[in-house]
Parts: sequence; C-alpha cells; structure tokens
Amino acid sequence: MYITCLDLEGVLVPEIWIAFAKESGIPELTRTTRDEPDYDKLMKWRLGILKEHGLGLKEIQATIAKIEPLDGAKKFLDELRSITQVIIISDTFSQFATPLMEKLGRPTIFCNSLEVAENGEITGFKMRCPQSKLTTVKALQSIGYDTIASGDSFNDLAMIEASKAGFLFRSTEQIKKDYPQFPAFESYDELLAAIKEAMN
Repeated sequence: MYITCLDLEGVLVPEIWIAFAKESGIPELTRTTRDEPDYDKLMKWRLGILKEHGLGLKEIQATIAKIEPLDGAKKFLDELRSITQVIIISDTFSQFATPLMEKLGRPTIFCNSLEVAENGEITGFKMRCPQSKLTTVKALQSIGYDTIASGDSFNDLAMIEASKAGFLFRSTEQIKKDYPQFPAFESYDELLAAIKEAMN
C-alpha cells in the first residue's frame, strides 16, 4: 500500500513568504527553506522582522487570499488522488494553509500552528513534532505504508531519502547538484509518471 507525501510551497502553491515579501516591500522575507536548512532559526528570524515592521497574521492572510495554486497543480493533485492516497506534509501553519487547501480541493494536510496574540501579532509557533516531515513518513511506514515523497527544499530531503521512492520537484540547481541520487523533475506530467512507475 502506497501513500504519496508532497511538500506544499514551491510544489503546489507559490512560496507564501516570497509573496508576502513582495506585497509588504520587505525583501529580507524572501528567504525560505531553499536558502536556510534550519527551520527553527528561519522562523524566529521571520517573526523578528514582522515585529519590527508591526505586521501580523491579518496582513499575511490578506496576501494568502490572493495566492492561486501553481498552474496545473490542482489537475495534477486530482489525478494523483485518483490513483493513490496523498498527504501534504508542510512546515507551514494551519492559519496560512487553510484557504489554499480550499483552492486545491481540500486535500489532507499535516502542518503546524502559529501562536497569535489578540491584537494579531504572531508571537510564536508550535511545530507538530520534531523533524515533522521525516517523523511523519516514518510513522506512516510503521503502520504498513510504503511512502513516495516529493519536495523542493532542504527540509524535504529527509522524507525523500527515507521513502521507497523520492523525487525533487522544481528544486534549486544547488540542491539538485548536491543530491544527484534523487531524480529531479520540472513538470507535473513527469512527476506523475515517476510516481506511477514507483508504484508498479
């Protein structure tokens, strides 16, 4: 029995923080898990910048409301879900992801949660579990699933490596060069074909 585990940002939807960086005019916020392997460090740094500029959840959610899935993402996801179970495993937060899940046809997502003050300031974040992507994949394997995983960033590498089949999707040139053992794809058709082949 197979279950496919997909990253969200960069794979199915644009990077939320990059969209918000453009909207808010704060270029530092374009830094993502493609650039910084330590997610805890990255998030604490982001929250510091938000505080400095007096920005909170409401402003980020206003940007997210304008984000559409990547071209072809919903069709890809619909086709994939017609042949296998799919879980999106993301380091994003439920307060960010929920509107995007509506646009993708409500797939299952495992993500984290933000701590938000009454005034809307994001005061912290709660990760679902340590190394959430790897931990989730191993948990699924422990209950009898073979996992297939795909993502684009540093924080996806552990789940890709631990899975029966793993693929990079629209990743950076540096990550592709550093991890040549993982097949890398640029189109949904290629990724879908690779997943189907891995299931046979």
